[in-house]
Amino acid sequence: MENTSSARSFLKEFFGFDAFKGNQEAVVNSILNSEDSFVIMPTGAGKSLCYQLPALMMEGTAIVISPLIALMKNQVDSIRGFSKSASMAHFINSSLSKSEIAGVVQDMLSGETKLLYVAPETLKKDDTLELLSKVKISFVAVDEAHCISEWGHDFRPEYRRIRQMVKSIGDVPLLALTATATPKVQQDIQKNLGMQNAQVFKSSFNRPNLYYSIRPKGRKDVVHKEILGVIKARSNESGIIYCLSRKKVEEIAQMLKVNGISALPYHAGLEAKVRAQHQDAFLMEECNVIVATIAFGMGIDKPDVRFVIHYDVPKSLEGYYQETGRAGRDGLKGDCFLFYNPNDIEKLEKFMKDKPVAEQEIGHLLINETAAFAESAQCRRKLLLHYFGESFQQSNCNEMCDNCSHPKAKTRVDSDMQAMLSVVKGLKGEFTLTHLVHLCIGQRSDTVKDYGHDQLPGFGFGSNKDKLFWKSIVRLALVENFLKKNIERYGLLSLSAKGAEYIEDPYALEMAIDTEFQNVSEEAFESVKLDSVSDPVLLQHLKDLRRKVAKDKGLPPYVIFGDPSLEDMATKYPISLEEMANISGVGKNKAQKFGQAFVDYIQEYVVTNEIDRPFEIVLKGNAEKSAKRVSIILNIDKKIDLPDIAKQLGISFDSLIDEMEQIVGSGSKLNLHYFLDQFMEEELLQEVYDYLKSSEEDDLDKANRYFGGDFSIEELQLIRIQFISDHG
Repeated sequence: MENTSSARSFLKEFFGFDAFKGNQEAVVNSILNSEDSFVIMPTGAGKSLCYQLPALMMEGTAIVISPLIALMKNQVDSIRGFSKSASMAHFINSSLSKSEIAGVVQDMLSGETKLLYVAPETLKKDDTLELLSKVKISFVAVDEAHCISEWGHDFRPEYRRIRQMVKSIGDVPLLALTATATPKVQQDIQKNLGMQNAQVFKSSFNRPNLYYSIRPKGRKDVVHKEILGVIKARSNESGIIYCLSRKKVEEIAQMLKVNGISALPYHAGLEAKVRAQHQDAFLMEECNVIVATIAFGMGIDKPDVRFVIHYDVPKSLEGYYQETGRAGRDGLKGDCFLFYNPNDIEKLEKFMKDKPVAEQEIGHLLINETAAFAESAQCRRKLLLHYFGESFQQSNCNEMCDNCSHPKAKTRVDSDMQAMLSVVKGLKGEFTLTHLVHLCIGQRSDTVKDYGHDQLPGFGFGSNKDKLFWKSIVRLALVENFLKKNIERYGLLSLSAKGAEYIEDPYALEMAIDTEFQNVSEEAFESVKLDSVSDPVLLQHLKDLRRKVAKDKGLPPYVIFGDPSLEDMATKYPISLEEMANISGVGKNKAQKFGQAFVDYIQEYVVTNEIDRPFEIVLKGNAEKSAKRVSIILNIDKKIDLPDIAKQLGISFDSLIDEMEQIVGSGSKLNLHYFLDQFMEEELLQEVYDYLKSSEEDDLDKANRYFGGDFSIEELQLIRIQFISDHG
């Protein structure tokens, strides 16, 4: 393939495209002219084609340095799909065996390989450098170049050595590419790679087809239901969920599977083979949802990802932008949901406490930028693009973010803005957002007193408004470029030239107050119970129906369905046995045995009263609890003594009784006779059975009084479990 080949004709011949997108053609020509090039192009804009096309056209092999093993395999598979020969593209990383690496080396030495993907850790090995010294290298591309910068969201120390390693390869053109880079990160990349004179190609960071939405992250059960709602509303569509920890990834993946979603986990703790299997299953649409750690990332170039959910807050806006950028690469709409809880911000900051001070300062700044984005009532797209040094008109968002599609009420704030900027002007220095807010409200914090700012004439001028208001004003001033941020000094703020002009010549300015999110601890997720919102009329009808069914079957009403189950029915209106099986305390067996009369009645009630049934997501039990109950059933089948079962599971005897009540309450049978026979005569057991059968109330205290204390509450509980198992 000759360098003189027309890039456009080759684009059509090899990739089947009629035209380039954006800056692609200019970048390709720059590389063909052997120029160093720096490409800043958002996810989905065709970044990879910028090095794939010239690599195929030029003599020799192009080296692509990438930190993402998953992306290497994905891109190699893609190139091979266009090519007649599998040897045209290869990768070398830790996932390959020695024999597989030997095959790659053979293809490289034969001159058949046009593209070789390597991880930076692999590149620095002597074997790799020796191989590259034996072949002609056309150019070196550094993908995910933001990893070079300590100010980036995914800093990797080994990336700092890339320039040194490239020099050892030879004097070849260098191409750096990134989808996420603030002006500071761009500067850092060029300096570290020695590319200050490179051709720079910067595309807009705007992804107009992505919808950005921030949702409050409260109780775990509520968040899980919201996630299920998002996924079930997009049936059979692909999506990615990002979590902060491996443990959370496994938990969310398991929750989705239990609730009928085809989902798999993906994190660094899994074996490489398992990760590859999960990646392939996602690409081949054998699974719809991948749950991944934020730290490990997902280097998967899948064009039809329709939604990205952040269960945990990302460590930076660069990370958020790149991860949401996995959605809608095909140009169709993609939805991006971030569940935000200030408690998560506190957890991220705690993780940094053992790091060097400079790294902590950078980390705190990046985290605070993410918090500001989540809490802001301004256009999400405008905020995001401003962060990357790009100005954007809010009207161009086209209601593709929650703050534009559902705007909060705005008020005039031009006089407040002018007053705040005047105070900043008098400081003659650079200070934090918190410091400025304290000046506005008149709070004598330690730093305010240290600088003597509590003695300034303007101190406390805005005490008639709260912290949230002034925090919103300062953030608005940043987006409007009235204040400038000194990144080198960890985000300290000072007055800009535009801000000075506004003081002298203010104009109308409106603002919505930022959102104040509730700080919810992880413990609160577990402890809070759902409030009942049942239909009182239906609930009474269901109780009457239960009494009738119980009478027909000669059983106490509570054996049919407990009150909590009826309340859940009167909330969710189940109209099929499948829906009935998901009602609290019912289960599949009990639904089959007693449910038909109830779903028939509810169906008629819904039609007669024209009830619009809510789209209700039923959160099914977690795997750990299910495994525990299976273990209890199996041990009882083996006739293991109940105290021994409790000891084996590491739970109290009372907890074991609670679990057994849940088991039989959901319609599964237990045979405790082997245990009851150890301390109770058959005649006494029958006496209690007769009482339970005749009583309409499920009240063990009343039963205890009836038998004059002859049985303990514990004994009565066990007998009742057996009674319900035998008859319910």
